[in-house]
Amino acid sequence: MDNDNNQQEMLEIYLKEYSKLKAEQAQRIGFRDNMLYVTLGLFGGILSFVLSDKVNYYALLVIPWICLILGWTYLVNDEKISAIGRYIRLTLTEKVKEQTNCSDIESIFGWEIAHRSDKFRSRRKIEQLIIDEITFVLSGIAALVSFWFMANPPLAIHFLSWVELLFLLVLGIEIFIYADLATGR
Repeated sequence: MDNDNNQQEMLEIYLKEYSKLKAEQAQRIGFRDNMLYVTLGLFGGILSFVLSDKVNYYALLVIPWICLILGWTYLVNDEKISAIGRYIRLTLTEKVKEQTNCSDIESIFGWEIAHRSDKFRSRRKIEQLIIDEITFVLSGIAALVSFWFMANPPLAIHFLSWVELLFLLVLGIEIFIYADLATGR
């Protein structure tokens, strides 16, 4: 009887953990997705300022920093969202399986596996990767190239813009590495 109570208590703990993890995941998804809107809004504001007067071309150098900071924040949250899902699929599911003696792993937190197994997941993830690269990397590079053609900066500013380019390329590689293109469990 004591063992049954212990199993029940552990199962309740695991289900509470699942609930907390899903709440954190949902919060991170909302925050991550808002990073795209904030980024686009900032781009619009800066571009309207830049295009209003030739002396404002230096403001284009702000866009790569926005891309880097918000892109990194987006990436970190996206990775944590994936890590939570991975933990639920691979670790928490096994713990619940042990407590319930359930042999069908797919029936425990089934949505965590099902939504990763549909036939369009690979295409969606590749499309999302492209959108992330365009938003956070290509737009920053486009701002730098525009700056190089519109302004004749001093050497120090030109050097700074090359550093920004290097950082953007590193961000692009990181976004690609963490794209989570896998399917299934």
